[in-house]
Amino acid sequence: MTGPDVLDLWERSVRDHADAPALVTPHRVLTYRDVDRLTDVWSASLAGRGAGPGRLVGLAFADPARTVLGMLAALKAGAGFTVLDDRLPAAARAAMVRRTEATVWLGDGGHAPEGVYVPAASADGGRPARPARRARGADVAYVLFTSGSTGQPKGTVIERDALRRFAAAVSERLELTSRDRWLQVASLGFDVLIEEVFPALTAGAAVVCRANTHALDAEELHTTMVRTGTTVVELSTQYWLEYAHWLDTSGLTTPAELRMVVVGGERMDPRPYREWQARHPAALAHVYGLTECTVSSTFYTGLLPADAEEVPLGTPLRDVEISVRRDGRPVSDGETGEIHIGGPLLARGFLNDEAATALRFVPDPAAGPGARLYATGDLGRIDTDGQLVFLGRTDDQVKIRGHRLHPGPVERALCEAPGVDQAVVFPDPETGTVLWAFTVPAGPGTAPPPGEAVRLTGAERDALVAPLEARLPDWAVPRVLYRVSVLPKNLHGKIDKRRLATWPAAATQSATPNPSGGAAGPDPGEPLRTVLGLFREVLSAPELGADDNFFDHGGHSLLAMRLFARLRETFPAAAGLRASALLAHPTPRLLAEVLSDREAAER
Repeated sequence: MTGPDVLDLWERSVRDHADAPALVTPHRVLTYRDVDRLTDVWSASLAGRGAGPGRLVGLAFADPARTVLGMLAALKAGAGFTVLDDRLPAAARAAMVRRTEATVWLGDGGHAPEGVYVPAASADGGRPARPARRARGADVAYVLFTSGSTGQPKGTVIERDALRRFAAAVSERLELTSRDRWLQVASLGFDVLIEEVFPALTAGAAVVCRANTHALDAEELHTTMVRTGTTVVELSTQYWLEYAHWLDTSGLTTPAELRMVVVGGERMDPRPYREWQARHPAALAHVYGLTECTVSSTFYTGLLPADAEEVPLGTPLRDVEISVRRDGRPVSDGETGEIHIGGPLLARGFLNDEAATALRFVPDPAAGPGARLYATGDLGRIDTDGQLVFLGRTDDQVKIRGHRLHPGPVERALCEAPGVDQAVVFPDPETGTVLWAFTVPAGPGTAPPPGEAVRLTGAERDALVAPLEARLPDWAVPRVLYRVSVLPKNLHGKIDKRRLATWPAAATQSATPNPSGGAAGPDPGEPLRTVLGLFREVLSAPELGADDNFFDHGGHSLLAMRLFARLRETFPAAAGLRASALLAHPTPRLLAEVLSDREAAER
């Protein structure tokens, strides 16, 4: 007997909703019957190449829908799956391919490793025999990598029984039905993908897929949800804030069909949460969880009280155990301690890393032999309503765009550069979406006066950033770098990051930037003057020049969304222009030329 399996949930949906949509793509709608037949073909092909229980199938598609098909096919073959993130540098991707030791790779993306293939449909249109089910609940379902918060990303091994329980619990908590359509927007290497796919398929709902992995800006997100009849979507905290801002400035509310927006990844400010609940028909679900505990562990779906100082993380899913502990012992409700997660949704551990597994997955003798807890490193308390509340970290770990990061490895990498003696990195204090770096030179000759911060640009900045870009994901690379003479300390002898963060602002206020940036020059004229002003506003960089690169000054996808929202408020020609246009036109001058050309064409 193999016991209940995650595929039991899939087969129930196929049986009960055979002709209902399972995957909705821009070009095609696949029913549950269609997907079942196609993944039978794929799973037979995988099994023929050695895929089976205890082994991994690698997925490297640029197409989200094919990624979903690959996940199901791997599970049908009895294997687990891993997804290669196309956002990672080539060296990091190669390292992950080596570490996973996948038996076979499916894919057609430009980031795919050698030897990948896409199974062909059978020539006669027949349906091959599905591989005999041999997988058990303790076999691997998938391996996804954490953010690499302490340096090298860790492969987290989730078992089939944990995935089965998780999918059923989320479907239950969000009251998903076959009428729901869940829009898939997360990066394919991010564990939120699991939450977007398996609970929906468990309920007989449809997963709505984009044509590719390019991020949608706020307007594109809205129009996509309207066009596809999306009822559920999950957004990172910063992404949600950008969407909420776009709705407000556009005078719109959430689409009529959208009933639930799941939000998580970073601390939530109560003010915009209340404003959303007062204005928009779509409900909010605030979630908390970690890759090591099978995505989300707690959900808060209530109406936030007017006097609440924090948005609660909520209550645990079925099969999840939450406790707040100090020195390993549970504390009373209301008291602060480290959040621990237990229960059958915990990962098996980290791939081929017993030492790291033993450090984070600790025994729980009070719960019985073999019981474990995951020590999250997050501080919290249980409030009077039984809701978990987040209060901070036990260490210096930070969150950047939903990813966990320990600054130490980045700081050490910066100090490897010639001429750098000390470095500290932390998120920008205003948006929390860009990593700032402050460096102290090895010699006093290039150090600015105490209390001042000189922003690094050009070749000097590139010399520090390039080595990091070669080995770190984009979000972990500092994009705004400063040179200071000393790192100030507080009364406890620790670096005073709050004080340090004020030094660039002081330097900016004392400067009088020219319209074209830098040294005096001719007036750039319209529309360049306006575009340049918006670049400076969004990047908080008053000294930015007309030929400065958006991405070299802290720009990223979320800030690009904000920039284009502001551009559309000013330039009618910006309507329909995607934020991805910045990749080809990353400076104010180049983007202003695009807008001028579009305006001329519309006359």
